[in-house]
Amino acid sequence: MRVAKRTKEILSRLDTAYGTEDRCGLDYETDWQLLFATELSAQCTDARVNIVTKELFQKYKSIEDFAAADLGELEEDIRSTGFYHNKAKNIISGAQDIMHKFGGKVPDNMEDLLTLAGVGRKTANVLLGHIYKTPGIVVDTHVKRISGRLGLTKETDPEKIEFDLYKKIPKENWIRYNFQIITLGREICTARSPKCGECFLRDLCKAREC
Repeated sequence: MRVAKRTKEILSRLDTAYGTEDRCGLDYETDWQLLFATELSAQCTDARVNIVTKELFQKYKSIEDFAAADLGELEEDIRSTGFYHNKAKNIISGAQDIMHKFGGKVPDNMEDLLTLAGVGRKTANVLLGHIYKTPGIVVDTHVKRISGRLGLTKETDPEKIEFDLYKKIPKENWIRYNFQIITLGREICTARSPKCGECFLRDLCKAREC
């Protein structure tokens, strides 16, 4: 099967299995809530982050509250998400920059987002896609692993994977691709002992011998 036809079939099956909505696994109501929730999700599950932010966003009700937060106190508030010292430091620094440099509003472009502490292309693409409806592909561990297994990329660096996938996946699929692949990665194509026999993409997968 030609590469373009095979890729189209992979995306079609993902749409059939997981839908075509641009869904996000993190709970949020505002731009800054999604920003900080995404930062907290690094090396942590969305489910755990949602538990933490349910109380966190009741305690810190605005970007101003985070900008004025005590580092030690915020560390304790987010401890269960892991790497809490760096996350707390980055959240406070980012909140202060948003207040002082961007008028209290999370930037709407990649260049400015990347100036915020702790924000890389993954986090920036989450914000741009779900808040500003600017399509992008979020490359997390699931997207990196499964895109490689499916033969959609041979790259190993997240940024190179992102731009490689842009060439092969239609723009209308970019935002939902992340949610679909995360779901596949959690349910079937796990890092260890993938359930290849249960996978609806098995006949299209370059790693099906696993």
